[in-house]
Amino acid sequence: MSLHSNLDSPSKIGFITGYLDTLAMVERLHRLLLDVIKDEFERVGVLEINAVQALLLFNIGDNEVTAGELKSRGYYQGSNVSYNLKKLVEMGFMHHQRCEIDRRSVRVRLTEKGRNIRDVVGELFSRHADGLEEKGVLGHDGIDTINMSLRRMERYWSDQIRYIY
Repeated sequence: MSLHSNLDSPSKIGFITGYLDTLAMVERLHRLLLDVIKDEFERVGVLEINAVQALLLFNIGDNEVTAGELKSRGYYQGSNVSYNLKKLVEMGFMHHQRCEIDRRSVRVRLTEKGRNIRDVVGELFSRHADGLEEKGVLGHDGIDTINMSLRRMERYWSDQIRYIY
């Protein structure tokens, strides 16, 4: 069944149009977030790491995790977590060691250098949160509504993936 065969009413057309707008917005926001991080790094002179890698460091924070945990917790938003983890270890932003229980698994955590990058990203996000609130772009209620809606969409998509098999 094609998308157009589902369009049996104006309200259905409007909902589908809104849904497609939301999907496009989520994609644009993610790309824009990476550009914002890249610009901040250029401003402060951090040139050896890219925005995807910086976001990965930020999301790991003080945790010690495996690559699989990064994916399952939704920390990593990219195409090749193994490549970026390897690069981050090589550049000294992360420590890695074999898991004692499962020798096939590698656990990673941030080095001091990695924590410094995490802090730069954290300070950037804090400034943005303050600016959004101070300028009246979004308040607590608005951000809560957005998050609640996106969590429901995330649950729906996750259920779709689980029930396919």
